[in-house]
Amino acid sequence: MTDAPFSFELLPGAAHSPVILHVPHAARSVPPEVRAGLVLDDAELARELDHITDAHTDQIAEAAAGRARVTPWRFVNRLSRLVVDPERFPDEREEMAAVGMGAVYTRTTHRAVLRAAGTDPGPLVERYFQPYARAMTEAVADRLAATGRAVIVDVHSYPSEPLPYELHGTGPRPPVCLGTDAFHTPPELLAAARAAFAGCGGTGLDSPFSGTYVPLEFYRRVAEVGALMVEIRRDTYLTEPGGPAGPGLSRLAASLAALVDTVSG
Repeated sequence: MTDAPFSFELLPGAAHSPVILHVPHAARSVPPEVRAGLVLDDAELARELDHITDAHTDQIAEAAAGRARVTPWRFVNRLSRLVVDPERFPDEREEMAAVGMGAVYTRTTHRAVLRAAGTDPGPLVERYFQPYARAMTEAVADRLAATGRAVIVDVHSYPSEPLPYELHGTGPRPPVCLGTDAFHTPPELLAAARAAFAGCGGTGLDSPFSGTYVPLEFYRRVAEVGALMVEIRRDTYLTEPGGPAGPGLSRLAASLAALVDTVSG
């Protein structure tokens, strides 16, 4: 299979910006050839997309980029994570594979069957996952070459009540969860995020989701690549599970822009 050139988009920022706002889970689009491999009917698929999609996070990132003094770069997934999840490991290292949510999902958020047993993930990984990973690696390398550092800020959302697929859903669910990595999240980046989102109802650390996304070429190898995951509780800005955005979106965008400004120096 050939690469999928329209499955993601790199939106340029300022030449001297080290920041990449990464938006991996905002889209609902499922190409027909992928849709054919899902066992859900149309109504079931629509419900699953409501639950699994980080709705409007692309709008939050876009608004934040427009507000920031130094425009960040944006890397946006234009396909649903039901096609592939670009933030999963494509092998046995992936913890979420235990609930059928590795790089290619086989189960839904409610642990129902999504793809038939024995489905080969290889073609989807080759067509969608690998080109995405290469492009994101190149985007980070470009920021390193241009500015001497790169800062990946992952923009996500999560439901106010845990879904059955969550492996760590019993912990706190703050308005904004900050996911960190011991190697890639320096104290000053975490402090900047806490300050930026202080007016959004409060922040928490690594609960209910933890970790950050860093392309494997740099992961735990290049300290000049910083990373932070911003998980926004959905009831703070939309009608759950996946309804329209409310006034909270503008407030969150302003906070994200403040973080970008601090990180950009």
